[in-house]
Amino acid sequence: MNPQEETPIYDALQRYIKNRIVSFDVPGHKQGKGHSALLEAFGEKCLSMDLNSSKPLDNLTHPTSIIRDAEALAAEAFGAGWAFLMVNGTTSAVQAMIFACCKRGEEVILPRNVHKSVINALVLCGAVPVYVNPGVNREFGISLGMSVKDVADAIENHPHAKAVFINHPTYYGICGDLRAMTDLAHQRGMKVLVDEAHGTHFYFGEGLPLSAMAAGADMASVSMHKTGGSLTQSSILLLKNKEDAGHLRQIINLTQTTSASYLLMASLDIARKNLVLHGKETFQRVKELSAYARHEINKMEGLRAFGPEIIDNDYVYDFDVTKLSIHTRNLGLAGIEVYDILRDEFGIQIEFGDIGNVLAIISVGDRELEVERLLGALSEICRRFRKKPINMLDHEYIDPLVVMSPQEAFYGQKRAVAMERSCGLVSGEFVMAYPPGIPILAPGERITEEIIDYIRYAKEKGCMLMGTKDRDMNIIETVEE
Repeated sequence: MNPQEETPIYDALQRYIKNRIVSFDVPGHKQGKGHSALLEAFGEKCLSMDLNSSKPLDNLTHPTSIIRDAEALAAEAFGAGWAFLMVNGTTSAVQAMIFACCKRGEEVILPRNVHKSVINALVLCGAVPVYVNPGVNREFGISLGMSVKDVADAIENHPHAKAVFINHPTYYGICGDLRAMTDLAHQRGMKVLVDEAHGTHFYFGEGLPLSAMAAGADMASVSMHKTGGSLTQSSILLLKNKEDAGHLRQIINLTQTTSASYLLMASLDIARKNLVLHGKETFQRVKELSAYARHEINKMEGLRAFGPEIIDNDYVYDFDVTKLSIHTRNLGLAGIEVYDILRDEFGIQIEFGDIGNVLAIISVGDRELEVERLLGALSEICRRFRKKPINMLDHEYIDPLVVMSPQEAFYGQKRAVAMERSCGLVSGEFVMAYPPGIPILAPGERITEEIIDYIRYAKEKGCMLMGTKDRDMNIIETVEE
């Protein structure tokens, strides 16, 4: 039998249930027996597996049996030295990577269009960001990847930086030259950390961008729940060098829960098995569906589903063809407006809309029927909602003006100022649209008129803005310099 056909955690849960163990431990619902409403909502099978760590079920903080076996199988599946099951989402995996490499005052090289979890990690550990501005595609108004030259320059100018952090792919499916950047960093003794939240399929499909482990990266955080089929909040942290596993486990345990969900861990176990056994054909089908959708959308006047044609071997070294990114500005509609129309008028929920684009995630659970429904809705939007594209913002990335470290700003002495009167001050808070969760403004950055205009425009168009203490985002906390 192929070891990858095994699911150690799920199988142990079934044995535990079959043995009819009497529970005098947590959780208090006692496999649903003490909470009829919960049982009705989630079902007996689900609640029977919502168990506590015990000797037969191992412990995620210090695994020695079934969880360790599941991690070993995951490491083999992903081509890593070791793999850690993460139940606090990829956020905790991203933060563990940074905590493992960087201490207070030490530098990390990274693109500014990172997820908020990255900058949150800098707030917590006190590391100092060395931002590399990504390329920008002016036609679509989107940020791209980092160029090899810009990374090389950053390494040359900051030779004592501890790590280079790379998005691979971006939310839009864009990949830089990961192998070249990894080689550059390693030549100078720097670790390479990869946010591979949207790249699970790179390990199991064919004709897709290079994976982080194949490129030789030191660590990678992989959102199995995004494109790999596991339950929401479940993730995997990959480590290239198995000898470092003990130390990384200690770092993970600083922030990850001690009450790990067996539902999440079992879902990682089952999803990994499915990906190994059926990943090639699954993602081939996903590629075909995405290509078909892209082709049909590009026949619609006012929409543009961009793909591999934007590859320039610089800021866009490769493109994830499973991503269905659609530019909407020529319809006279912001992406967030199309996002809202799809949901409110057509009952279709897509991943996100920003000021110029929408993103539809096509993955293991999609069929032709759903894709056709999306295409029909987009065609109707072109017919019914199109207007002249005037007074529209044409970009979503603004170069940051960094004044102090995120930690210094976040914990510094602050005063509240009206957003409209904050130009020239230093932000002590985040401002971001979620999703995708990439900060428009991060603690320690100078507030400019361009940023204020962007926030005003995003609010007018209906973007879900968050990060400030003030829920309505009329007030922002600023830092005394």
